[in-house]
Amino acid sequence: MRKLLVLLTLVLAFAVVFSTTPAWSEETVKVGIILPLTGAQAAFGEIERNSFVMAAEKVNAAGGINGKQLELLFEDDTGKPEVARSAAEKLISKDKVVMLGGGYGSSETFAIAGVAQQNGMPFLVNTGSADKITEQGWDYVFRLNPPVSAYPAALESFLTEVVKPESCAILYEDSAFGTSGSKNFAETAERLGIKVVMMEGYSKGGVDFKPLLVKVKQANPDLVYMISYVMDASLLMTQSMELRVMPKLFVGGAAGFTLPEFVKNAGNAANMVYSATLWYETLPYPGASEYYEEYVKRFNKPTEYHGAEAYAACQVIADTLKRAKSFSAEDVKTALAETDMETVFGPVKFVSYDKKINQNKLPTYLVQWIDGKLELVWPKDVASKPYVYPIDWEKVWQ
Repeated sequence: MRKLLVLLTLVLAFAVVFSTTPAWSEETVKVGIILPLTGAQAAFGEIERNSFVMAAEKVNAAGGINGKQLELLFEDDTGKPEVARSAAEKLISKDKVVMLGGGYGSSETFAIAGVAQQNGMPFLVNTGSADKITEQGWDYVFRLNPPVSAYPAALESFLTEVVKPESCAILYEDSAFGTSGSKNFAETAERLGIKVVMMEGYSKGGVDFKPLLVKVKQANPDLVYMISYVMDASLLMTQSMELRVMPKLFVGGAAGFTLPEFVKNAGNAANMVYSATLWYETLPYPGASEYYEEYVKRFNKPTEYHGAEAYAACQVIADTLKRAKSFSAEDVKTALAETDMETVFGPVKFVSYDKKINQNKLPTYLVQWIDGKLELVWPKDVASKPYVYPIDWEKVWQ
């Protein structure tokens, strides 16, 4: 009898402890973030994860989500759509997140978006930019960043006002991102009266682009426009330097051409290369320069538009969850749709236009690598440094 009483006492004691200690999930608001943390796109995943963490720490230091801590659950998509799809399913069904964020590669982002829509789970895209992602009528999918078709907007005015090229070659990775972007730029070139003398895709991860670049040299275009991730971007430029491919200008379609790893890998071959970009640290967005300086101080290397997208996405996620009537998917979706705020990446307000729904609209910019530093050069009224043009490639590459 005495043993029974002791046992009952212990059971009651444990019951009291567990009933008065809130579960971890009750103390936090869980959001799933899917990024390429390993594999060929890990450099992008790293800069975005770092930025998400920085923003979440600031949110939590300021009181979190109405008193609850924001908990980001990171999943690695490894740069593969099927892995991204599984990661989204796990976060929704097992981890019970209240919404999804992240989405780097367009193919992976499209896979995540499909899972999110099927499960009625709000998903805020911060980087995946193939136009089709917000053209499916998916009402649970929202995109903070511009679609890839908008990337060359600043470049367009630079070409018409400064360079006035007559011909161009378009090289692109044959992924959803590259295919969509190359098609859009070809349409832009045609509208501007620029003859597309060559348009060719390639499979990612190659090491020898010389056969492709020999064709470019033979075509002799005024402009070479490239849509590539960082390793391919670096190799394209180093091998262009070796072969002395010398158009009036090289322009990257953002992605790999703005990362610090690009100039690190390509060295002198990166010098004077232009790129479309979506953000720069000196733009008059609230907290933009502070975010940049804090990132450099903390990680001992610069950040760029991918990191700013992630930081801003976390700002939007926190704002959405604070405003949501509850953490039900429907209430979170409603709050996300009503977003109207300023972030380090610029204003965020989701609208519908053309075939797109739940799409944020922002201006784009043109940067140039000048003596090892990425400078904002166009439009002139926001430039951090004057552009360099025309370019003497023999002098630059000596």
